[in-house]
Amino acid sequence: MRVSDNTNFGTIRDSINRSKSRMENLQGQSATLKKVNRPSDDPVGSAKVLEVRTDKVNNDQFQNNAKLAEAFLNNTDHALEDISDIIMRAKEIAIGQSSNASSTPESRLGVAEEISQLYQRAIGTANRRIGDRYLFGGYKTDTPPVDSEGNYKGDDGQMMIEIGRETFIGMNVPGHEIFNTQPERSTDFKRIQMEKHPEMKEEEKNQALRTLASEQAPAVANANIFQELKALRVGLLTGDINAIRGTLERFDDLQGKVVSMRSKVGSRVQGIQGNVNALERHNVTNAQLTSSIEDADMAQVVSDLAKEETIFKSSLASSKHLVQPTLLDFLR
Repeated sequence: MRVSDNTNFGTIRDSINRSKSRMENLQGQSATLKKVNRPSDDPVGSAKVLEVRTDKVNNDQFQNNAKLAEAFLNNTDHALEDISDIIMRAKEIAIGQSSNASSTPESRLGVAEEISQLYQRAIGTANRRIGDRYLFGGYKTDTPPVDSEGNYKGDDGQMMIEIGRETFIGMNVPGHEIFNTQPERSTDFKRIQMEKHPEMKEEEKNQALRTLASEQAPAVANANIFQELKALRVGLLTGDINAIRGTLERFDDLQGKVVSMRSKVGSRVQGIQGNVNALERHNVTNAQLTSSIEDADMAQVVSDLAKEETIFKSSLASSKHLVQPTLLDFLR
């Protein structure tokens, strides 16, 4: 079979082009430190890398959500700590003024002013907010949940936030659960339930409230922190020792309620931190997987590049001997 010059030229050209293509690919890996620079380099690996990157974006958003929820819950815990201090101080005053032997009308009038300050402090704590969002208003985060008379104006909404795939946690505690020892039987809770049904007529609402009260008659009366502070102040101003003593047990109940709510908040914060740690470990695993797929082995790349340069030079050298055209070759 006759081998023409065109065949020789084609063979040499293809050999040189393939060698240059491999060198270009290796130089690209050397410059980017990655062996997968475009989907065509490794279609399966590229798909896996995109999947891992999407997973990381989701995890980053979950971590941001967790930070927001943790900030909300930490501020809630600080507010609950302040409420606990208020209750403890009010109880100390009630104990100190619950005996005629240890108190006088003048001393009761003096500490009544302190109770007024504790009441205002309790209102301010109940209306605490983070940024422009109130902590204890339920879904109503744009308005103060408690008015100056101690009436709860929020709702019983739980703001659930996703901190992991299909993992949700409540980032708030509705105020009516904190300020009452029996929130499900309090007038605030009944009013909230009625507000959920604005289409009901007034007579139907009253009947529903009567039915709710009869079905849920509590063995222990509901205690409200704001009402108890008011009652203690009135007892101090009027010198009613029995009224002062009557607040002691209810303050104990309120303190127990606050401790229970702080425990719930602490459990949520611990759960968030555990979930964040799991996300961080997952991100590390994903980073290792991504590195194994797309990162180049630089020692291997340098070695391959040197070998390919040798091949390229050899191809150029051999081509000079394979193709040596003369004038007689063109005259044939």
